[in-house]
Amino acid sequence: MRIWGVGSFIRFGTLPEGINEELRMHNLLLETLNTTVFTMTTVFLMLFLTGLMMEMGVFQRMSFLAKPLVSISHLPSVSASSLVISLGSALAANTMIARLREEGSLSERQTFLSALMNSVPVYFREFFTYQLAFVIPVLGIFVGGVYAAVAIATGLIKLLLVVILGRAYLSRESSLPLEVDETQAKKGVIEAAKKSLQGQTRIFFRISTLYFFMTFLVLYLSSNGILQSMNALPIAQIFQVPSETVVPLTIYVASPKAGITLLGPMIQNGSISETKALIVLMLGSLFMLPAYAVRSLIPNYTSVFGMRLGLSLVLTSTAISVLVRLMVLAALMIVLY
Repeated sequence: MRIWGVGSFIRFGTLPEGINEELRMHNLLLETLNTTVFTMTTVFLMLFLTGLMMEMGVFQRMSFLAKPLVSISHLPSVSASSLVISLGSALAANTMIARLREEGSLSERQTFLSALMNSVPVYFREFFTYQLAFVIPVLGIFVGGVYAAVAIATGLIKLLLVVILGRAYLSRESSLPLEVDETQAKKGVIEAAKKSLQGQTRIFFRISTLYFFMTFLVLYLSSNGILQSMNALPIAQIFQVPSETVVPLTIYVASPKAGITLLGPMIQNGSISETKALIVLMLGSLFMLPAYAVRSLIPNYTSVFGMRLGLSLVLTSTAISVLVRLMVLAALMIVLY
């Protein structure tokens, strides 16, 4: 009598359906754990450093750099500090805002608008690190320039929305500086570090738990092909883009850099006009942005701010980005047809 183990099935290239599903779930859990550990290590360091700097009063001395902008938005001065921090890391800025909300120093509306404002600097940072360095050289000055302008316009519209909503729903008194202990600046590093660790424990465990579950959900949906089920071909046919652009359009949804790399030579050799190339890019963005929101933004924002506020931020940010591209797409269609 021969005993068949998992290794026997693997050698013959088959596995019972139940065992195969268990292995798949096991791999998903391992991948989720690896991603969570890597990301949460960064989050822990960001929480600790921002907490340390808050305890030592560093942010209060930095806020003057962005104070005029948050002042006209009726946001508290600490929002100016987080905006400055977001120039280097939106994650660090958001963890700072989340901690202040946990402590009751910021209201729900102040937190929402501050976090939305923290997403703006990345558009201007990427103009130098991505648009000028990669997009414009590959797509050319006109197509690449318009593509970059759309990204900048998205950031400006988000900023304008923060100003309008802040002035409409926040009182001018809310822009006054938060009460700060006069002894903060005199605290030693060790004392400030202890208080930072004490203050971050609760929010860190909440962030870690939510991030793990949201990451697992996204990986599970992706492994079942749900996130890849969108087919760009019918939409491409509706907008009458050349059939040869369907491949770069589809690839762009999965990887914008790869799609742009394929589209660049087509523009240069004249196989597609600049206007139609822009239509392809806008169409690709309409598919890519929601997919990116599900894969990346939802796990990050919900883990930091909780489900309700995190989803609200993701929906608002994604809706603005999609709306801008829809407007550009409509204008291009009018010009072309």
